[in-house]
Amino acid sequence: MSAMHEEFAQDHFALFGLPQRYTLDADALTAAWRRLQAAVHPDRFAAAGAAQQRLALQWSSRINGAYRTLRDPLQRAAYLCELRGAPIDAERNTAMPAEFLAQQMDWRERLDDALGDAAALDALARTVRHERDAVYARLEALLDGAVADAHAAAAQVRVLMFIERFHQDLSSRLAPPRTLQPAAA
Repeated sequence: MSAMHEEFAQDHFALFGLPQRYTLDADALTAAWRRLQAAVHPDRFAAAGAAQQRLALQWSSRINGAYRTLRDPLQRAAYLCELRGAPIDAERNTAMPAEFLAQQMDWRERLDDALGDAAALDALARTVRHERDAVYARLEALLDGAVADAHAAAAQVRVLMFIERFHQDLSSRLAPPRTLQPAAA
């Protein structure tokens, strides 16, 4: 574990032995995560001293956090932008292209108008998924392409964050309402 202590500050990709790319091999990521977790799982250090147990817990937490980030395409894109000097900073940097803002207003109006109309909601969901897929494709080109542009990718990540939130809102309206079942007596 002492050798691993020196590697704690590695970026997430290096931690898992993967290239620093947006497109990644999900199976290789999961295999590396399992291998690392097997090596540092806190249960393996139950008989060790408190310092070793604490270190194992820190490593396990670090590995799990890195895995969650790389497994999620949006989080992975944001992380790559940060690594490449273009942090997302979504709380302070809320600038969006005027065309995108107009599109969002249109989607919101369509959502309000479509309440109770399953066909209209489905059509809007298809439109949003299509746009979301297009932004993911642009992100891949901006992060992995021959002319990578982390700042342009960061702007696309901010757009995608908005699209994902809207898509979740839309999906919750598409889902049938849940009723609570009485507990079995």
